[in-house]
Amino acid sequence: MRIAILGGTGPEGAGLALRWALAGHEVIIGSRQAERARATAAELSARAKGATISGRANREAAEASQVVVLALPAAGLAATLPGVKDACRGKTVVSTVVPLTFGGPRLHTPPPAGSAAEEAQTLLGPEVKVVAAFHHIAAHELASEHPIDCDLLICGEDAAGKATVADLGKSMGLRVLDVGPLSNAGPIEGITAVLATLNRRYKIKNSGIKITGL
Repeated sequence: MRIAILGGTGPEGAGLALRWALAGHEVIIGSRQAERARATAAELSARAKGATISGRANREAAEASQVVVLALPAAGLAATLPGVKDACRGKTVVSTVVPLTFGGPRLHTPPPAGSAAEEAQTLLGPEVKVVAAFHHIAAHELASEHPIDCDLLICGEDAAGKATVADLGKSMGLRVLDVGPLSNAGPIEGITAVLATLNRRYKIKNSGIKITGL
Protein backbone atom coordinates (compact mmCIF):
# COMPACT_ATOMS: atom_id res chain seq x y z
CA MET A 1 0.00 0.00 0.00
CA ARG A 2 1.19 3.54 -0.71
CA ILE A 3 0.98 5.57 2.50
CA ALA A 4 1.55 9.30 2.91
CA ILE A 5 2.43 10.48 6.42
CA LEU A 6 1.78 14.20 6.80
CA GLY A 7 4.02 15.50 9.55
CA GLY A 8 6.17 12.46 8.96
CA THR A 9 9.39 14.19 9.98
CA GLY A 10 8.43 14.05 13.67
CA PRO A 11 9.20 11.08 15.95
CA GLU A 12 5.76 9.46 15.69
CA GLY A 13 5.46 9.87 11.93
CA ALA A 14 8.99 8.69 11.31
CA GLY A 15 8.44 5.65 13.54
CA LEU A 16 5.26 4.70 11.68
CA ALA A 17 7.06 5.18 8.38
CA LEU A 18 9.87 2.87 9.43
CA ARG A 19 7.53 0.12 10.64
CA TRP A 20 5.39 0.23 7.49
CA ALA A 21 8.37 0.36 5.17
CA LEU A 22 9.84 -2.70 6.87
CA ALA A 23 6.45 -4.42 6.43
CA GLY A 24 6.66 -3.87 2.66
CA HIS A 25 4.53 -0.76 2.17
CA GLU A 26 5.60 2.21 0.07
CA VAL A 27 5.87 5.27 2.33
CA ILE A 28 5.88 8.95 1.40
CA ILE A 29 7.04 11.35 4.12
CA GLY A 30 5.11 14.64 3.99
CA SER A 31 6.20 17.98 5.42
CA ARG A 32 5.59 21.68 4.95
CA GLN A 33 9.16 21.74 3.61
CA ALA A 34 9.84 19.19 0.87
CA GLU A 35 13.59 19.26 1.55
CA ARG A 36 13.03 18.32 5.17
CA ALA A 37 10.76 15.47 4.08
CA ARG A 38 13.39 14.16 1.66
CA ALA A 39 16.08 14.35 4.34
CA THR A 40 13.97 12.29 6.77
CA ALA A 41 13.15 9.81 3.99
CA ALA A 42 16.86 9.37 3.28
CA GLU A 43 17.62 8.74 6.96
CA LEU A 44 14.86 6.14 7.23
CA SER A 45 15.86 4.46 3.95
CA ALA A 46 19.36 3.99 5.38
CA ARG A 47 17.82 2.04 8.29
CA ALA A 48 15.32 0.06 6.21
CA LYS A 49 17.49 -1.35 3.44
CA GLY A 50 15.51 -2.08 0.29
CA ALA A 51 12.38 -0.25 1.51
CA THR A 52 10.63 2.36 -0.60
CA ILE A 53 10.58 5.67 1.28
CA SER A 54 10.43 9.09 -0.36
CA GLY A 55 9.76 12.65 0.76
CA ARG A 56 7.52 15.37 -0.66
CA ALA A 57 5.59 18.45 0.39
CA ASN A 58 2.38 17.57 2.26
CA ARG A 59 -0.01 18.15 -0.64
CA GLU A 60 2.13 16.25 -3.13
CA ALA A 61 2.48 13.38 -0.66
CA ALA A 62 -1.30 13.20 -0.17
CA GLU A 63 -1.93 13.30 -3.92
CA ALA A 64 0.43 10.39 -4.56
CA SER A 65 -0.94 8.14 -1.82
CA GLN A 66 -3.70 5.60 -1.34
CA VAL A 67 -3.94 6.25 2.41
CA VAL A 68 -3.10 9.50 4.22
CA VAL A 69 -1.88 9.48 7.83
CA LEU A 70 -1.99 12.63 9.98
CA ALA A 71 0.97 12.80 12.36
CA LEU A 72 0.67 16.56 12.81
CA PRO A 73 0.52 18.61 16.00
CA ALA A 74 -3.10 19.22 16.95
CA ALA A 75 -2.57 22.96 16.62
CA GLY A 76 -1.50 22.47 13.00
CA LEU A 77 -4.67 20.80 11.70
CA ALA A 78 -6.54 24.00 10.83
CA ALA A 79 -3.53 25.39 8.99
CA THR A 80 -2.61 22.22 7.08
CA LEU A 81 -5.76 20.30 6.21
CA PRO A 82 -7.56 22.85 3.99
CA GLY A 83 -4.53 22.78 1.68
CA VAL A 84 -4.68 19.00 1.26
CA LYS A 85 -8.47 18.55 1.28
CA ASP A 86 -8.79 17.92 -2.46
CA ALA A 87 -5.86 15.51 -2.43
CA CYS A 88 -7.55 13.47 0.33
CA ARG A 89 -10.97 13.22 -1.32
CA GLY A 90 -12.23 9.64 -1.50
CA LYS A 91 -9.35 8.29 0.58
CA THR A 92 -8.99 6.87 4.05
CA VAL A 93 -7.30 9.39 6.36
CA VAL A 94 -5.84 8.07 9.60
CA SER A 95 -5.67 10.55 12.48
CA THR A 96 -2.98 9.78 15.03
CA VAL A 97 -3.29 13.30 16.44
CA VAL A 98 -3.66 13.87 20.17
CA PRO A 99 -4.50 17.36 21.53
CA LEU A 100 -2.09 17.67 24.44
CA THR A 101 -1.03 20.88 26.19
CA PHE A 102 2.11 20.52 28.29
CA GLY A 103 2.64 22.89 31.19
CA GLY A 104 -1.03 23.84 31.57
CA PRO A 105 -3.69 22.80 34.07
CA ARG A 106 -5.03 20.04 31.80
CA LEU A 107 -2.84 17.75 29.72
CA HIS A 108 -5.59 16.52 27.39
CA THR A 109 -7.25 19.53 25.76
CA PRO A 110 -9.82 18.37 23.19
CA PRO A 111 -11.08 20.86 20.59
CA PRO A 112 -14.73 21.98 20.38
CA ALA A 113 -15.39 19.16 17.89
CA GLY A 114 -14.72 16.68 20.71
CA SER A 115 -11.53 15.16 19.35
CA ALA A 116 -8.72 15.87 16.92
CA ALA A 117 -10.09 13.15 14.63
CA GLU A 118 -13.53 14.77 14.51
CA GLU A 119 -11.92 18.13 13.85
CA ALA A 120 -10.01 16.56 10.95
CA GLN A 121 -13.25 15.08 9.60
CA THR A 122 -14.91 18.50 9.70
CA LEU A 123 -11.97 20.19 7.99
CA LEU A 124 -11.64 17.54 5.27
CA GLY A 125 -15.36 17.08 4.58
CA PRO A 126 -17.68 14.11 4.15
CA GLU A 127 -15.89 12.71 1.08
CA VAL A 128 -12.98 11.68 3.29
CA LYS A 129 -13.06 8.60 5.54
CA VAL A 130 -11.35 9.57 8.79
CA VAL A 131 -10.30 6.76 11.12
CA ALA A 132 -8.71 7.45 14.51
CA ALA A 133 -5.83 5.09 15.36
CA PHE A 134 -2.20 4.64 16.51
CA HIS A 135 -2.48 7.05 19.46
CA HIS A 136 -1.17 4.65 22.10
CA ILE A 137 2.03 3.41 20.47
CA ALA A 138 4.98 5.48 21.64
CA ALA A 139 7.44 6.83 19.09
CA HIS A 140 10.15 5.09 21.12
CA GLU A 141 8.46 1.74 20.46
CA LEU A 142 7.90 2.43 16.78
CA ALA A 143 11.57 3.28 16.28
CA SER A 144 12.72 0.04 17.91
CA GLU A 145 13.12 -3.32 16.19
CA HIS A 146 11.30 -5.56 18.68
CA PRO A 147 7.59 -6.52 18.45
CA ILE A 148 5.17 -3.96 19.89
CA ASP A 149 3.40 -5.30 22.97
CA CYS A 150 0.06 -3.46 22.91
CA ASP A 151 -3.31 -3.44 21.17
CA LEU A 152 -4.36 -1.04 18.44
CA LEU A 153 -7.69 0.68 19.11
CA ILE A 154 -9.40 2.18 16.06
CA CYS A 155 -12.68 4.01 15.51
CA GLY A 156 -14.48 5.61 12.59
CA GLU A 157 -17.72 5.75 10.64
CA ASP A 158 -16.67 3.90 7.48
CA ALA A 159 -16.32 0.11 7.64
CA ALA A 160 -14.07 -0.09 4.58
CA GLY A 161 -11.82 2.64 5.99
CA LYS A 162 -11.51 0.81 9.30
CA ALA A 163 -10.72 -2.43 7.45
CA THR A 164 -7.89 -0.65 5.62
CA VAL A 165 -6.46 0.70 8.87
CA ALA A 166 -6.82 -2.70 10.51
CA ASP A 167 -4.74 -4.22 7.72
CA LEU A 168 -2.05 -1.57 8.29
CA GLY A 169 -2.02 -2.38 11.99
CA LYS A 170 -1.83 -6.10 11.41
CA SER A 171 1.08 -5.63 9.02
CA MET A 172 2.96 -4.18 12.02
CA GLY A 173 2.09 -7.25 14.11
CA LEU A 174 -0.60 -5.55 16.20
CA ARG A 175 -3.90 -6.94 17.43
CA VAL A 176 -6.56 -4.53 16.14
CA LEU A 177 -9.77 -3.78 18.05
CA ASP A 178 -12.65 -1.79 16.55
CA VAL A 179 -14.08 0.46 19.27
CA GLY A 180 -16.92 1.94 17.26
CA PRO A 181 -17.78 5.30 15.69
CA LEU A 182 -15.59 8.37 15.38
CA SER A 183 -17.40 9.91 18.36
CA ASN A 184 -15.29 7.56 20.51
CA ALA A 185 -12.09 9.23 19.33
CA GLY A 186 -12.12 11.70 22.25
CA PRO A 187 -11.80 9.02 24.94
CA ILE A 188 -9.21 7.16 22.87
CA GLU A 189 -7.10 10.29 22.42
CA GLY A 190 -7.44 11.05 26.12
CA ILE A 191 -5.83 7.73 27.07
CA THR A 192 -2.59 9.08 25.62
CA ALA A 193 -2.49 11.68 28.38
CA VAL A 194 -2.78 8.87 30.94
CA LEU A 195 0.06 6.94 29.28
CA ALA A 196 2.24 10.07 29.17
CA THR A 197 1.66 10.52 32.90
CA LEU A 198 2.57 6.89 33.59
CA ASN A 199 5.76 7.25 31.56
CA ARG A 200 6.82 10.28 33.58
CA ARG A 201 5.87 8.86 36.96
CA TYR A 202 7.54 5.49 36.47
CA LYS A 203 10.43 6.75 34.32
CA ILE A 204 9.60 4.59 31.30
CA LYS A 205 9.01 5.32 27.61
CA ASN A 206 6.74 2.57 26.38
CA SER A 207 3.52 2.25 28.40
CA GLY A 208 0.68 0.95 26.22
CA ILE A 209 -2.82 -0.48 26.23
CA LYS A 210 -3.93 -4.11 26.17
CA ILE A 211 -7.61 -5.10 26.42
CA THR A 212 -8.40 -8.18 28.51
CA GLY A 213 -11.29 -10.58 28.07
CA LEU A 214 -10.96 -10.91 24.28
